[in-house]
Amino acid sequence: MRKNLVKEKSFKIAIRIVRLYQFLTTEKKEYVLSKQLLRSGTSVGALVREAEHAETKKDFIQKMAITQ
Repeated sequence: MRKNLVKEKSFKIAIRIVRLYQFLTTEKKEYVLSKQLLRSGTSVGALVREAEHAETKKDFIQKMAITQ
């Protein structure tokens, strides 16, 4: 089975975003921006996973375009 490079990279960036969120909330006491960062940074991975289960090629392309 082939590796999904986009899936791997989106997972790695999500991990970095979560760690940054933890740093911002514990060390800097920043809550508003850190929450938004967490939501937007991890949504890419969720959208990529949703695109994997697309029913048609056209549906897949459309869902992947949303991730950009």
